[in-house]
Amino acid sequence: MGGDDERDVVRRGYDALSYHYRSDRADDGQYAPWLAGLHRLVPVAASILDLGCGCGIPVARFLAKAGHHVTGVDISEVQIGRARRLVPAATFIRADATAIELPPASFDAVVCLYALIHMPLVEQPRLITRIAAWLRPGGWLLTTVGTSAWTGTEENWLGGPATMWWSQADAATYRSWLRGAGLTITAEHFVPEGTGGHTLFWARRDG
Repeated sequence: MGGDDERDVVRRGYDALSYHYRSDRADDGQYAPWLAGLHRLVPVAASILDLGCGCGIPVARFLAKAGHHVTGVDISEVQIGRARRLVPAATFIRADATAIELPPASFDAVVCLYALIHMPLVEQPRLITRIAAWLRPGGWLLTTVGTSAWTGTEENWLGGPATMWWSQADAATYRSWLRGAGLTITAEHFVPEGTGGHTLFWARRDG
């Protein structure tokens, strides 16, 4: 399966499974302490990019309510449509995160939770480098990535009518990609999920 086909699987999957994945009234869940921690780190009324924003809940909603200027990007038209309705204070763009062009040094933070692992693995180190460039000096990246390397699909994901696709490296590889992009890792945590889990990184752009 080529990169365009993989991205199409993800886009079609979230178009079909948007409400299976998260309801309009979902709470902040496990994201709550992460987002509260980010809020404490960034300036007042910070510019924050939510990459792979989904329906805008909980990341964009939390950060917009906290007074930040949030820009959300997602490949799914259904997710972006919901985000615009659910978080009207934020700005949302339907785009492929690996292809979007954004101004350098324009964000105080980038949040990319459970999204990088839906992108072709070959694109991920380049995207991390681009994220680092979008950050202002001293800006923060909060991201969840793979703990173990794996690429694959799941039919009828979440009990819904569509297939979902993932591709991820292991935590050590992401560690090297983050550092190679000029980011300093300040914290790393394992986030359990089912029989496995993900790795949460806090990383800061030097300068």
